[in-house]
Amino acid sequence: MDPNQHALRLLSATAQGDRLAFEELYQHTAGKLYAISLQMLRRRDLAEDAVQEAFVRIWHNAGEYQQEKGNVLTWMSTIVRYRALDMLRAAKSRRESDEETEEGEDEQSPEKELYAERERALIDRCMDLLEDQHRNVIQLAYFRGLTHAEVCDHTGSPLGSVKTWIRRGLERLKRCIEV
Repeated sequence: MDPNQHALRLLSATAQGDRLAFEELYQHTAGKLYAISLQMLRRRDLAEDAVQEAFVRIWHNAGEYQQEKGNVLTWMSTIVRYRALDMLRAAKSRRESDEETEEGEDEQSPEKELYAERERALIDRCMDLLEDQHRNVIQLAYFRGLTHAEVCDHTGSPLGSVKTWIRRGLERLKRCIEV
C-alpha cells in the first residue's frame, strides 16, 4: 500500500476517534517528525515537547486535513514545524526579556535601536535586490521555516533548482551586506 494512502486511512480513522489508528499513525511518523523538530530546536527535550504537542493537535484536528493541499506527512510536518517555531519565538522573547532585566533600561540606548534598525533595513534592501526566484525560496526556507522539499512543493520547482537558488541567493545576500 502507498505510504500516503496508509497514512490517510489512519488519519481518517483518527478523525473518527479511533485510538488504535492514531497509535499506528504515531508509530509510523513520530521518528520523522522528531527529526524535523530536533533539527529546528537543537535540543532533545524541546523537540520531544514539540512533537508531543503536535500529536495532541493532530488528534484534535485530524478531521481538518485536506488531501488536495498535500500529503498526510507534509500536513503533520507543518504542525510540528509551527509548534517548533512557536517555541523558538517564545524562547527568544524570554531571552530578550531576561537581557533587558539584567542590563537595565539604559542599555537599550537609542544608538543600539538605531543600529538594529539599520541592519534590518540593509537586509531588506539586499533582499529586494535579489532575483525573484532567489528571494522567494529564501523567504520560504528561512523566514517561514519550510524544508527544501516543502519549498519544492510550494513553488512547483525541482529540488536541485531550489537548492541552487537558495545557495546563490544567500551568496548574493552576503556580498550585498558585506559591501
